[in-house]
Amino acid sequence: MPSTNPPSRRDRPIHLRPGQACSYKLGQLKIRELRDRAKRQLGPKFDIKTFHDEILSGGALPLDVLDARVNRWIQAQLTTVASN
Repeated sequence: MPSTNPPSRRDRPIHLRPGQACSYKLGQLKIRELRDRAKRQLGPKFDIKTFHDEILSGGALPLDVLDARVNRWIQAQLTTVASN
């Protein structure tokens, strides 16, 4: 009798699409890098919720485009902080 249990999270990417797990990991690492950069540059003005909104509002983007987008967002935040 075949198993009715779905594959575990660990096994799923390997069975469905081998490159998919790598893609997810690269995206995770890039977003962490961008978050660390934003925290470092914005200091105490860094807001994780606003950062998440910026990351998610662009939808699916190539990582280099996301990087440029976050750089522009950081500069906008710094300009806003400086004007207050």
